[in-house]
Amino acid sequence: MPLVNFGHKNFGENKVQETQYKWPKILEKHSDINLHMIGKLQTNKVKEAVKLFNYIHSVDNLKLAKKISIEQKKINKSIKIFIQINIGNEKQKSGLNKLELKNFYLECIKDLELDIVGLMCLPPSNQDPKIYFKEMYELNNLIGCKKLSMGMSSDYMEAINFGSSHIRIGSKIFGERL
Repeated sequence: MPLVNFGHKNFGENKVQETQYKWPKILEKHSDINLHMIGKLQTNKVKEAVKLFNYIHSVDNLKLAKKISIEQKKINKSIKIFIQINIGNEKQKSGLNKLELKNFYLECIKDLELDIVGLMCLPPSNQDPKIYFKEMYELNNLIGCKKLSMGMSSDYMEAINFGSSHIRIGSKIFGERL
């Protein structure tokens, strides 16, 4: 992976199986790399995900949060977690309803002892993302988190303007997925 040789330290992946295939040998030589799970995480993949990833950007339900809590305690590892918000209330997208955020956040940090570092969203693709990025910034401040995972190749500059600390610009770097 050429970017590793140029000192890049953070990489996002969408699938646990692909990560299991691609990263172990690289991580043996570069233990300072942070792997970010940015895709939808199924509960049956949590055990493997906890072993592989430093960050999970897509926690959106209590069943998943509980499973992560259990698995990371088993191996004494603390994953940095972003709560995924369905900011556009789109039926086809994953994410927690923003009205449930405060209670979900409190349960994650108090009962499950998860390291919630911020929020993540994928705004509706057919609308101006700035409206949603602003709302995410406000929601993040409401719960007192400092990090935001939002912005992709098409809208990352707007996301940065609204406080995004983690952007996903894979297609601008690597090209479209085949």
